Amino acid sequence: MSGSRTVVTGIGLATAGGVGADATWRRLCEGRPTATTDDRLAGLPVDFSCRVPDDDLAAALGRGLRWRTDRFIHLAVAAAREAVRDSGLEPTDWEGDRVGVVIGVGSSSRDTDLRVAACMTSGQYQKISPTTVPRALPNMAAGEIAADLGAKGPGLGVSTACASGATAIGIGRQLLQSGMCDIAVVGGAESACGPLSSMSFWRLGALSTRCHDPLGASRPFDAERDGFVLAEGAGVLVLERAEHARARRVRPKAVLSGFGATSDAHHSTTPHPEGEGAVRAVHDALRQADLAPADIDHVNAHATSTPLNDRMEAAVLHRVFAQPPLVTATKSILGHSLGAAGAVEAAVCVLTLHHQTVHPVANLDVPEAGIDLDIVTKVARPCRIDTALSTSFGFGGHNAALVFQTP
Repeated sequence: MSGSRTVVTGIGLATAGGVGADATWRRLCEGRPTATTDDRLAGLPVDFSCRVPDDDLAAALGRGLRWRTDRFIHLAVAAAREAVRDSGLEPTDWEGDRVGVVIGVGSSSRDTDLRVAACMTSGQYQKISPTTVPRALPNMAAGEIAADLGAKGPGLGVSTACASGATAIGIGRQLLQSGMCDIAVVGGAESACGPLSSMSFWRLGALSTRCHDPLGASRPFDAERDGFVLAEGAGVLVLERAEHARARRVRPKAVLSGFGATSDAHHSTTPHPEGEGAVRAVHDALRQADLAPADIDHVNAHATSTPLNDRMEAAVLHRVFAQPPLVTATKSILGHSLGAAGAVEAAVCVLTLHHQTVHPVANLDVPEAGIDLDIVTKVARPCRIDTALSTSFGFGGHNAALVFQTP
């Protein structure tokens, strides 16, 4: 099994660009940011975010699921359903014991925390919902997807902060290679646009405070960047062993050929100053893929729009590559969906390979001196892309890198 290739056969996305991979891809190629003033954050120091359209999400789900689960689970299930449809698989027909689910979630929607706190403060304990525990557990994104699809193989919730979605995809690949399953539904989901998350990240100094200009707030690599924009979303891929997909006569969308995961062992929130762990993650992914740095045509960068992290990532790319390839930054348009971000960006890499087009980075007016990368800006760039790298980094010093290739 260890020699089997892992292929991507389905993509599902739920982002501020829309529910569905096509809607998200169109918005990315238009280069139009999705950040907007958020009524649910009114009066807070940062009152804008990138939210998934409520009507689109409701249309993709049944009322029962929406009533008894938190929003990060809604996003996860919507994206998983699309990914499975896109793969041509039929859950009523597949061998459920051979289907795994691995979903990365950084924490949860945190909505339930606020509701419970209000009940506790007022002494109205009976108003605490009996669904409080299962609706908020991060692993329940994987659990609800498994129940929804009838996937009875390995089921895992992964939490590596903002690298969670990418880590989950890599672990799904390992499950396939180990022979534990034939199909893996993998990705990440997070809804982090609530008041508690906004206040917490603002207090940490991580958020952009451009309340006068939400559309211009997320500006990776720009000299005037001042932090990231909170977002929500989900990205899910269907992975299969190549021979399993071939037996179904399905043409893969991409090959997931490499995965690297490392820890900085340096600081809880600050990356290693030289990006040492990030460099090792990229090299490990390249080694698994049996590729040299020069074989990479494109990088979808983690690029949060925070001063320190973007600077570190640019340095990492210069350490890995003699001449860094084309770079884009999906967060400039969709915002930073934390645990979902790596999975969303992995799905965008697959779409980039499919469309042979790199979407532009928004708001990059004046690159910071010394970053010196070939960044796609203003308009989408059609070009030959055979191999793409996606990088993800998270609090706790977690690093993940994924390599995708044309089938």
